[in-house]
Amino acid sequence: MKKLVLLALTLVLALGLAACGKESSSGSASKEKKEIKIGATSGPYADMVKKAIAPQLEKDGYKVEIVEFSDYVQPNISLGNGSIDANLFQHKIYMENFAKENNLELSELISVPTAPMGIYSNKLKDLKEIKKGTTLALPNDPTNMARALKILDAEGIIKLDPAANPLTVSEKDVKENPHGIQFKPLEAAQLPRAVESVDLSAVPGNFALAAKMDLLDALKLEEMEDEYRNRVVINTKDLDKDFAKAIKKAVESDEFEKTIDSEFKGFGKPEWMK
Repeated sequence: MKKLVLLALTLVLALGLAACGKESSSGSASKEKKEIKIGATSGPYADMVKKAIAPQLEKDGYKVEIVEFSDYVQPNISLGNGSIDANLFQHKIYMENFAKENNLELSELISVPTAPMGIYSNKLKDLKEIKKGTTLALPNDPTNMARALKILDAEGIIKLDPAANPLTVSEKDVKENPHGIQFKPLEAAQLPRAVESVDLSAVPGNFALAAKMDLLDALKLEEMEDEYRNRVVINTKDLDKDFAKAIKKAVESDEFEKTIDSEFKGFGKPEWMK
């Protein structure tokens, strides 16, 4: 009987030690890393990570590495394959289309202030100076063309078909063009240079900044819809990770907004910041 009791106690002790070992192992495994790699396109958004986001993360004990990209494809590919933990360069519509076409599970974490598209000119001082035959260069990709046309529609310069999809309106949806504006679709990267050769040029904010243009020199900046604002994007599986919560906390901080106000003038703030 004593031997049976001793054997039982031995088994209980062994199981207890095994459970403790398992708990200890899983506890250390669940401890998350404190290094974060954030990808961003070179220019204002890499600067935003460096100046406004990374300092707040470092206060929380994270080591931040910024990986700069020169195109709009590799930041998501690198995120999908785990080379980076998050990226900042894209708006919601682009993210969803890219994820669908490339079989990725991406999710937005939080939207950030974004450089708006603007109508620029070296020939006109005001949009009221538009006259018959004014030439306007605008992006030839559907998303950005829609943004440019909606600026003109909001200013009463043209009238778009109210039944058209607001995210994909194009020249064919222009129902009224009283000034006979001549639309000249171009690759977005060419639009800053086009200011020299046309009357007006609709330049997306990132390309304007890359060309050292001052956003506040625009005759008109768009009232940007939140779908077009850039956001921090991560893999969907990481939404509940501590580092994701830390990034969101950093962007929501007062220090982040102060940096935006002082160093990113002209950037339109998302609705959650207003």
